[in-house]
Amino acid sequence: MLTTKHAPFIEEARNRHELFITQPYEQYSEENHEAWRRLYARMQPEWSRYANRWFLEGLTALALDPDRVPRLESVNQILRPLTGFRAIAVSGYVPAYLFFDCLRRREFPTTITIRPLDSLDYLPEPDIFHDIAGHVPMHTSREFAEVLVRFGQCAHSAAVIVNGIADQRVRLERLTSIYKALARFFWFTVEFGLMQTGEELKAYGSGLLSSHGELRHSVESRLVQRSSIALDWVIHQSFEIDHYQPLLFYVQSFDHLFSLVDQLERWMRFGRLDSVAPGEPEVSPEDLASFLASDTLVA
Repeated sequence: MLTTKHAPFIEEARNRHELFITQPYEQYSEENHEAWRRLYARMQPEWSRYANRWFLEGLTALALDPDRVPRLESVNQILRPLTGFRAIAVSGYVPAYLFFDCLRRREFPTTITIRPLDSLDYLPEPDIFHDIAGHVPMHTSREFAEVLVRFGQCAHSAAVIVNGIADQRVRLERLTSIYKALARFFWFTVEFGLMQTGEELKAYGSGLLSSHGELRHSVESRLVQRSSIALDWVIHQSFEIDHYQPLLFYVQSFDHLFSLVDQLERWMRFGRLDSVAPGEPEVSPEDLASFLASDTLVA
């Protein structure tokens, strides 16, 4: 059984301090496959109405089995020739710099557990449905894949900048602020982004595309403020993860999104990310340490 919070294989890997692992496909139980089947079945009509066309084309290209948890090996056989990306199995949370650097190398860290049947609506942590059904169809788009790589390069630049600061206090203060800006940008785009398509808004963010309740809510609810994305707003905007998002931003295209990542890096180099507004996300010592140790990771 590879159920979120009930997976001995994952616990053993963590005890051995193994972050990158293999997917032991034979350990998925029938209950795990049933959870995937229910999640996939109820999302299909929502995707057809609210997902962007690149996501829908990606679903078609990947040909995911609606009744069985996917094999990462099979997903990668289709995905890699399209954009060079591949899904790589991990045992749990990937520290921030390492996660972003995986994107730079066209690798997507993927959780292999799946939520239990009694918690289909919400989990605070990602699972394989969020990662494979929510994220990976977007990775079949060349334009969107280049956005992810560019964002990984931006995080790489952040590591180079902060590791070049001699004063420890200044280095930590600047890194904390830069990380908040990067995390907020990622949240409001890759995770919860909308795109204006003609007269309609469509979702491209994986947090929306993997949520049965929030996908429709994000596009139709009067409780959501939807604004054209502005970088100076996004980097100062905090967010919370345990409820539907009351504020969402939309882009015009993936070229538009790519240009925003370029702008984000320019602002970082000019010091405009050095003192962003306080608030979420919380910055963990583990995330900070991943940037500070990055001289052993970057190339």
